[in-house]
Amino acid sequence: MTQNDAANTPLIDPANEGYHRDLGRRQMQMIAIGGAIGTGLFLGAGARLHEIGPSLAIDYLICGFFSFLILRALGELIMYRPTAGSYVSYAREFYGERAAYIAGWMTFLYWTMVGIVDITAVAVYMHFWPVFGDVPQWVFALIALSFIGLVNLISVRYFGEFEFWFSIIKVVALVFFLIIGIWVCGWHIPVDGRRPGFWMISANGGLFPHGIMPSLLLLQGIIFAYSAIELVGVAAGECHNPREIIRGVVRSIFLRVTVFYVGSVILLVCVMPWWAYRADESPFVTFLDKLHIPGIETAMNIVVITAALSSFNSGLYSTGRTLRAMAVGGSAPHALKKMNRFSVPYVAILTTVSVYMIGVALNYLIPSSVFEIALNLSALGILASWSCIILCHMRMRTRIREGHIPEQNFKMPWYPFSSWLTLAFFALVIVMMAFDYPSGTITIAFIPVITIALIFGWKMRGHYVDEGVEESARIHPAR
Repeated sequence: MTQNDAANTPLIDPANEGYHRDLGRRQMQMIAIGGAIGTGLFLGAGARLHEIGPSLAIDYLICGFFSFLILRALGELIMYRPTAGSYVSYAREFYGERAAYIAGWMTFLYWTMVGIVDITAVAVYMHFWPVFGDVPQWVFALIALSFIGLVNLISVRYFGEFEFWFSIIKVVALVFFLIIGIWVCGWHIPVDGRRPGFWMISANGGLFPHGIMPSLLLLQGIIFAYSAIELVGVAAGECHNPREIIRGVVRSIFLRVTVFYVGSVILLVCVMPWWAYRADESPFVTFLDKLHIPGIETAMNIVVITAALSSFNSGLYSTGRTLRAMAVGGSAPHALKKMNRFSVPYVAILTTVSVYMIGVALNYLIPSSVFEIALNLSALGILASWSCIILCHMRMRTRIREGHIPEQNFKMPWYPFSSWLTLAFFALVIVMMAFDYPSGTITIAFIPVITIALIFGWKMRGHYVDEGVEESARIHPAR
């Protein structure tokens, strides 16, 4: 088959069968932006600022650059073949079912940990109001889980609408903060008795008040902040005209998200000293509370609750589609393929919800530690998922060079240097995690445990795989 023949031959992906293409351009735009703006910024930035100071902006910029490369690699894969299975489906095509199995279950680990972080964040935010002070964390975690679970079980259209409005609220709130922050700095309005400005950075230890090493050690936490940018790959399988829409989404998301992250941190350290922010409170709430504007801190706390619910909504959506894509190829139990009358993989979603119940239990048992534990474990899944995207993209480019796949018109820039640089950066993050005692070191110690679990699961795979299911899951030309 020539390249022209390949370009004109539609491909059938079993992972796409049964879904409705109910997501439009506006929903995809906000899913892409909103998915990457969640607890990592609204809650995590407070603790990170307290740990490393203004250099947090540099960390966000570095991780933002590599998230851009991830998006461009994924964008080129989507141009080749949009699929609800995303990189699990690409791993199956380019590396085989074992690669799809590893990619899928690492994604499942990643998103379940992110989900636990998000419902924990909701519970923490609710305690901002004294009236809820005596309500246990696990109660709010359970309420958040029940609500988002119901939204995802109804239909993808409802998921898209909720995510659109969740994201609109987050974006509007961040724009409002940026305007307020610029106004405070521009007019030199004192905040908590201090005059704002860039001098606030130099007067409190400079960019690296604790040295460069703490900033390097914190890269794993910053990567978590950008998690969910790859969600556009999953959602591409359920949207209209995915090739046309994704091109614009990928081009715009990097600039917008980076401005929000880097711009917000720069303003935060200019209006207040970095050490004034707390780990248990959103830095935006901390700052706005000091302005003594009636009700502003309450409004902002509602926004950060929305941010956590939005991220959780995206995570449950993603894991449901990922589990189903794995079941199609025999890397997960056959029952996970089942869909309800709304074309929603309800068994996969309910399976994920049952795992999230562990997060509810952790909020009951260790409410003060669950956020950091889940955050660190999610870092491994994020790195595995993003590495899978890069490796699949590299194999696709090899197939293009060999003439088996047509050339794409939305290429990842600076390939192959950018691909190897991204993988090297991920390796650096893993090394830095090992030196980040105790949380990072404990996370690295989980790698052998996860590896053994994956090997055991692959061995057990034969007990729930129907004969011939792997072959039926392969991508093939339409007849």
